[in-house]
Amino acid sequence: MTPKSVAGTSVGARAHHAAPDEGLRGRARRSGTTTRRVVQPRAQAVSQEYAMNENGVLMPTGKYCVNHAETVRRKTRTVNVGNVKIGSEHPIVKQTMTTSDTRDVAKTVAEVIRCADAGAEMVRITVQGMQEAKACVEIKNTLVAKGYNTPLIADIHFAPKVALLVAECFDKIRVNPGNFADGRKKFENILYETDEEYEAELAEIEEVFTPLVLKCKERGVAMRIGTNHGSLSARTLSRFGDTPMGMVESAFEFARICRKHDYHNFVFSMKASNPLVMVQAYRLLSHEMYKIGWDYPLHLGVTEAGEGEDGRMKSSIGIGALLLDGLGDTIRVSLTEASELEIEPCTRLANLGMKACAENIGVKGGFEETVRDFKSFTRRTGDLPVQKADDAIDFRNILHRDGSVLTAVSTKELASEDPFYRSLGAKLAVGMPLRDIATSDSILLSEVPAASEEKALRSIRRLQEIGVGIVVPAAVLKTTPLANSIALVTVDEIGAPLPGGAARMAVTLDGTETAAQIKAVAASDAVMVLIKTASSESRLHSSRRLAEEMAKAGAKVPVIHHMFMAAGDKSDIVIQSGSQVGGLLVDGFGDGVLIQYTGSDAAVTTDFLRTTSFGLLQGSRMRNTKTEYVSCPSCGRTLFDLQEVTAQIQEKTGHLPGVAIAVMGCIVNGPGEMADADFGYVGGAPGKIDLYVGKEVVKKGIPSEEATEALIELIKENDRWVEKEVEEVSA
Repeated sequence: MTPKSVAGTSVGARAHHAAPDEGLRGRARRSGTTTRRVVQPRAQAVSQEYAMNENGVLMPTGKYCVNHAETVRRKTRTVNVGNVKIGSEHPIVKQTMTTSDTRDVAKTVAEVIRCADAGAEMVRITVQGMQEAKACVEIKNTLVAKGYNTPLIADIHFAPKVALLVAECFDKIRVNPGNFADGRKKFENILYETDEEYEAELAEIEEVFTPLVLKCKERGVAMRIGTNHGSLSARTLSRFGDTPMGMVESAFEFARICRKHDYHNFVFSMKASNPLVMVQAYRLLSHEMYKIGWDYPLHLGVTEAGEGEDGRMKSSIGIGALLLDGLGDTIRVSLTEASELEIEPCTRLANLGMKACAENIGVKGGFEETVRDFKSFTRRTGDLPVQKADDAIDFRNILHRDGSVLTAVSTKELASEDPFYRSLGAKLAVGMPLRDIATSDSILLSEVPAASEEKALRSIRRLQEIGVGIVVPAAVLKTTPLANSIALVTVDEIGAPLPGGAARMAVTLDGTETAAQIKAVAASDAVMVLIKTASSESRLHSSRRLAEEMAKAGAKVPVIHHMFMAAGDKSDIVIQSGSQVGGLLVDGFGDGVLIQYTGSDAAVTTDFLRTTSFGLLQGSRMRNTKTEYVSCPSCGRTLFDLQEVTAQIQEKTGHLPGVAIAVMGCIVNGPGEMADADFGYVGGAPGKIDLYVGKEVVKKGIPSEEATEALIELIKENDRWVEKEVEEVSA
């Protein structure tokens, strides 16, 4: 499969190419045996290198998706899971996982039925031991007798013998490369100093894993090779570190064994609780498969996303970003909620991905991409506003260095005063608004209150006094001036005198601007750019093109993604903003967000849009305004009521911005699950909780009824605790 030169190929043709089944493994061996982080080369431009795959299809090797400028579904083989087909020739498959004790056959059967009735096309069940494996036979038979042929997936950790048994009755086996062969559950840190030590363990894994491969091949059972960022093996960590590259190689080690035995009925997954890590890992996986001609389908998911809107937002950022790149063939939205409730957001995301692929949304004609590097994360940062000597008010806080939130408001809202201030996230002291940690940085007005609207004008003055920016279209200001406002102009209006009262300028873009127009923006003194994508354009792709043009022009103006929605409900707003804007923020392009809604759903309030915007920034690892929770979705291994305990912990610790708490039903994936958290609350045994600081367990066997208070004390001991503020009663 030697790469063939294609017209227009770039400097990438000089890069090393592994043998078909070598990939990362070969390059790691050449790099030496000590732990290291390998600096990846910059992403190549549009022109790519191609190689012939095993089916005689010419496939690109220098990228991770078919087209960075357009949503085109990545071509894959078809994997058969019972009566369900996974792959690019089929609709995106929706799945979930039960939370019942697998040994309780009746309860598990009832839960699978609820999930299937809600729209789940596959259901995963945890199978941790022989008792559970035996119960699986009865679960499968009972479901079939009731007329349910929904494919069942066995979730396997540490138990190769159990996997062999359940492969006799289930349709698919999920194996975790980080712990499949580690029956001791020791989670040891081992330094592999020589290639011989590394290869010796690979040989042991092959010996343990091969019987399952042969069993699945014989019975037509599918498999998911599912890497988890929190549970990479000591061998992988020693060679690759805790990196997306390590995640990919961990999966490839198992895939090579499958391929050695001509078994190809499997899919890959690269899950992490951090959407940025998750997106980078899947992109790198797809990139590496392109290079060696593999075409296995992808199962997408953000693990331990949490519950409610936060969990849905994290999942939308990670899953949605990949779907809009044409990646993903089956998805699961992992929520700390009842399993059947996962299907609604899962369906919305699947529909988003299928629609984008069907319409091939994007920038027609394409564009050259030289700035964005999908293999490493770099955030573009704009220059914050500076104060001028003749300014009547302070403009330095109209944007925030870690990510800004703008809120569109009406004059009617302005006139309500106290309720309005609260909807912006401001504290109140004797009726006066004060900035809080999650107060909107600026507001957008579509009209200026008349001189007779005293309350509305007073609200504007009070906001300006605390540094909140007031953005108004220049056309409005020409007829109704507003002192110390920020005039929102079009590209064609740059250079014209600012309308009366305006002290600063912002520019609105629609994604269709030319290079010359972007140069004009770069040369202006605009304090921010609002990208309000034209209805005919794809936000993700047109904004990528703008990012390219802005980089070429040397533009340092902050970019605010102006998401305008004329219809939809709360879930639509979370899914769409997470996918479209989050898909840009995970690439480091964007300094803030403005979600504007003009639909009729009364549940979509200004407060909801503000908190959703802050949730989008936090989910994209930008601005932390509340406690971050990494909570698993529960399964049959869970040693306590996860939903109830998570709610209790959130109620008592939800006021700690910058603190991340992991709430885990068990430690099946290892202490690496705590990699993205400061503190961990983990089920250690029935009725007993272990507490972690980072990846280190510091307190073991705490009675569950005492564990929440013990967690609070642990946070205090580490100087991360603050008392809740009591808001003053407004006059």
